[in-house]
Amino acid sequence: MLEKTRNTAVDAVANSPQYMPGFGNDFETESLPGALPQGQNSPQKCNYGLYAEQLSGSPFTAPRGTNERSWLYRIRPSVRHTRRFSNASYPLWKSAPCLDDHSLPLGQLRWSPIPAPSEKLNFLAGIRTMTAAGDVMTQVGMAAHAYVFNDDMVDDYFFNADGELLVVPQLGTLRVFTEMGVIDVEPAEICLIPRGMMFKVTRLGDGSEWRGYICENYGAKFTLPDRGPIGANCLANPRDFKTPVAAYEDKETPCRVHVKWCGKFYVTEIGHSPLDVVAWHGNYAPFKYDLRTFSPVGAILFDHPDPSIFTVLTAPTEESGTANVDFVIFPPRWLVAEHTFRPPWYHRNIMSEFMGLIHGQYDAKEEGFVPGGISLHNMMLPHGPDSMGFEKASNVELKPVKLDHTMAFMFETRYPQQLTRYAAELETRQDDYLECWDGLERRFDGTPGIK
Repeated sequence: MLEKTRNTAVDAVANSPQYMPGFGNDFETESLPGALPQGQNSPQKCNYGLYAEQLSGSPFTAPRGTNERSWLYRIRPSVRHTRRFSNASYPLWKSAPCLDDHSLPLGQLRWSPIPAPSEKLNFLAGIRTMTAAGDVMTQVGMAAHAYVFNDDMVDDYFFNADGELLVVPQLGTLRVFTEMGVIDVEPAEICLIPRGMMFKVTRLGDGSEWRGYICENYGAKFTLPDRGPIGANCLANPRDFKTPVAAYEDKETPCRVHVKWCGKFYVTEIGHSPLDVVAWHGNYAPFKYDLRTFSPVGAILFDHPDPSIFTVLTAPTEESGTANVDFVIFPPRWLVAEHTFRPPWYHRNIMSEFMGLIHGQYDAKEEGFVPGGISLHNMMLPHGPDSMGFEKASNVELKPVKLDHTMAFMFETRYPQQLTRYAAELETRQDDYLECWDGLERRFDGTPGIK
């Protein structure tokens, strides 16, 4: 994980982006030969007239294993990218604690996909907060967003001082141009943009809307979960994470930098692009990951194991085994357990679960949970298979079955997820969601034997 990787980029914007493999590696990359100083971080004069600047993702004195920083060699220092700020408004992007006033009572909730925009919206304007948990001011908790947009961020840029952004596309491919390189991310892939990193998002391919989900993590950064008894392999393997090589945008046009800081938004106008990093080295960097490379493990004899075996990334807390946020997926896999109810069991949980479906069908919900949809099961609220799924799983022949052409995910947090007014009043909320369990009638008759 501390391996040093080197690469040199050519115009990654005009061509397909290039990537360096590994999770948490110490990378070095330059888009012009000799732009990266050797043997030191801050020479008296940098090549090409560049400025040296450090971007820190952890306190300076954090232990070596958790210390995160990168050295950036850029055309202008960041102080030239953040001039006088004025207030900005993104009324549908909320932060915790969420104090929205709405009349929707507590309950299990589900939504069909959020509506397509009727006007031109870029990625930033297309973000809609569904839930928020914890407290952004004390850097604990998270927010779960949906996004839908149909326009590019051309001269608009953004950085989030409140947390890192885990982006989960569901419809349409994104090009995420960050300070440290270019990432193309399609449905069934994810990308992570670190706290404080500038970026813009544009569209790739054809379509009328680009849609997906975002987890805004206020707490400790996402990392790979410990495998425990599983051992050294499977789940999300470090080599499958891809970090972009250096690529920069050198343009002298009016631009705007938008900022989210302590739950509020600001904007500043500058005369150039802030994505001007020509070379960089370090371990604080964006990355992408293909969910299809996740190697699942599971029961090979009987019973259904905990969903934690499908954890891709976890944001830990001081309490061992209790996450600020877990990012969990439900990928294609074989079901082989004998004399077992194979779908997820009915349960109540101290954690709160925000689920989305990227494509296909989720095995515990035969109907109603559609690609682009959302469900919310807050802490201690019971949930599990719908009545149709229960009947099918209770009576099906238990031969090996490939659960294929599916990809669902979950943002799971230790904190209760407070609903925003937007989510409570969203026209696609399924008022009849609770009816999916209506068929689960009494079967007990007091006599021994399986009924």
